[in-house]
Amino acid sequence: MTTDSDVEVGQEALTFPPDFLWGAATAAFQIEGSTTVDGRGASIWDTFAATPGKVLAGDTGDPACDHYNRFSSDVDLMASLGLASYRFSVAWPRIQPTGSGRVEERGLAFYDRLVDSLLEKDIQPLVTLYHWDLPQVLEDFGGWRNRDTACRFADYAALVHDRLGDRVQAWTTLNEPWVSAFLGYGNGIHAPGVADAVASLEAAHHLLLAHGLATQALRARAPESHRLSIVLNFSTVWGDDEEAVRKVDGLQNRLLLDPICGRGYPSDVLQDTSWLGDWTDVVRDGDMEIIATPIDWIGVNYYSPTRVAAADPDFVPFGPHAGLRGATIGPPQGELTGFGWEQNADAFTELLVRLSRDVGGLPLVVTENGSAFPDVVDPAGRVVDVERTRYLVDHVRAVHRAISEGADVRGYLAWSLLDNFEWAAGYSQRFGIVHVDFETQQRTVKESAVTLSRIIRQNGLPAHGYTV
Repeated sequence: MTTDSDVEVGQEALTFPPDFLWGAATAAFQIEGSTTVDGRGASIWDTFAATPGKVLAGDTGDPACDHYNRFSSDVDLMASLGLASYRFSVAWPRIQPTGSGRVEERGLAFYDRLVDSLLEKDIQPLVTLYHWDLPQVLEDFGGWRNRDTACRFADYAALVHDRLGDRVQAWTTLNEPWVSAFLGYGNGIHAPGVADAVASLEAAHHLLLAHGLATQALRARAPESHRLSIVLNFSTVWGDDEEAVRKVDGLQNRLLLDPICGRGYPSDVLQDTSWLGDWTDVVRDGDMEIIATPIDWIGVNYYSPTRVAAADPDFVPFGPHAGLRGATIGPPQGELTGFGWEQNADAFTELLVRLSRDVGGLPLVVTENGSAFPDVVDPAGRVVDVERTRYLVDHVRAVHRAISEGADVRGYLAWSLLDNFEWAAGYSQRFGIVHVDFETQQRTVKESAVTLSRIIRQNGLPAHGYTV
């Protein structure tokens, strides 16, 4: 990587709304470690990572960033950067080792301590109840293919709120249910490793049902000040063939968003996937009303656009869009991240403006946005991550452009606070604005974090460059 350069934030000074929320995000399995202590049960990711060949280099979620033991110093680090909010997930198997029944007090006590530490530093906790770490016992009974899992999730959501709801006001039910369904049950590259297109669509429905049931459970016990949400991963879909764009956009963006917004499953997507059989057999009377239970905001996770092209009508690609036929995902263009993802901030602006129009007046919060690059600590003890800093600044600018074009965007949370366990890629991809030496657990603030800290403190971008 480049080690010494100027990173220009541009010549135009930009200011965000006065109440704009800035922060960073993580996920429990990616940072906590301590997967077998204090009564924590096994998750599907523990099982998946322990299966040879599933995760690069045989990496597992232990010790990850050892955040379970180092959370206090990590919160101090957040405060030093001026973060106003911190989005983290609660590990379901840490609270209910078997996914139902007995509650593990030591797990709840950990999140008590974390929330208290955040509030002591005036950092708003944003709690995500599910970020992919389904208790393995529930998967043994079918996981998200089993309707009962949705009911168990609502019970779990209620008990976590009962414990933390006196201090936490911002709640997210699920993180990226599309990934859970399509990568976990569609092509099997994520836990639990099932490759079955029909199963992925059934899982998607049960995940949405879980969201609706949990939202109802939270709403029944939460004061009016509590804000409820779901976080979805979106991508702007570009291509010269309108039919290919429609098909991929339907599976990527509209399949989950439309039911949440009360529009039901898109009729064209149902038609596109009808060749798989009637997967909607799992939909029962009243389900769509439950899924459309009102929420207060939509979380937007964005990393890159998706480029598509037409294909033979009978062509079925192997990829994340289970049920796709007659379209293919094209290669990314321009500058890429270390993960091989296209860097395109214009696509982000376009997405936010489109979503603000499509969500029926709900505010948007950017709950994840970031980039992976192979960072190193230089001899001076610095991490001069020029590429990530440029990505960050470009995408913060993209958010501001979206707001100026009418999008109701209320916050921006960088992914990720820390380098961490990056799912099937193990520890090979570094998304953090803080470098983690996984051997020593030493944290080193990267220049991207310094830049984000300046943006937060100024609530915008100055009309001069930041020298890195």
